[in-house]
Amino acid sequence: MKKELSILVSNDDGIDSPGIYSLVHKLREIGNVTVVAPDRQQSAVGHSLTIASPLRITPFERDGEMFGYSINGTPSDCVKIAISSILDIKPDIVVAGINHGQNTAINILYSGTVSAATEGMLSGIPSMAISLASHSLDADMSVAAEYAKRIALEIPKMEMPKDTFLNVNVPNCVMEKIKGVKVVHHSNTVWKDKYEKRNDPFGREYFWFSGEYNVKNENEESDDVALGNDYVTINPIQYNITNHTFMKKIRNFEV
Repeated sequence: MKKELSILVSNDDGIDSPGIYSLVHKLREIGNVTVVAPDRQQSAVGHSLTIASPLRITPFERDGEMFGYSINGTPSDCVKIAISSILDIKPDIVVAGINHGQNTAINILYSGTVSAATEGMLSGIPSMAISLASHSLDADMSVAAEYAKRIALEIPKMEMPKDTFLNVNVPNCVMEKIKGVKVVHHSNTVWKDKYEKRNDPFGREYFWFSGEYNVKNENEESDDVALGNDYVTINPIQYNITNHTFMKKIRNFEV
């Protein structure tokens, strides 16, 4: 008898987001899903961990039934506490998402959803982050959920290196317009930071990040360009941040 996949799901948009709801219902078609996710919006928190306040595990219901566990912490907190304190054994895979908004280029560094997948990888579990190229809470998540299921089924067969996970982005379009799946590298696009100065009702100044994200001229093998051309993109992310070429150049550095 074929073993059912054990799947841990988390995200950064919060346990009550439409994205995680669609993802979980689709993944339940192929495995046993445990949801451990932040109790509130945690986008762009990166790989931060909660170390100066207590974390609480709270059962969370949706549609009148048990959906998962909410944590008053970050996405990385959620994956770590799930593996250490909620699950009896390590899951077969970790899937983070569905994120509202693409996680391409520089967004990979900021994303809490990507960091949840990173934490799964660091725990020795094949992992994937999946995002939809739309920030709308009303966006149709069904196409992204379907690709999450298809890719999740293939992950155990991939023999993925222990220092690598998959970062998947899905165009915001109907299934019939998807041109296929393309394995890509991340682009070099960065945010043009902008902070709007505003005043609260008491006349005190505050600032609100808005920024601009304009895709640079990249080749068709980059995530932003392929995604914009209606491909589902898969970028294998490797956790190795040492610049080995420069390390050799300054190996004999002295002060």
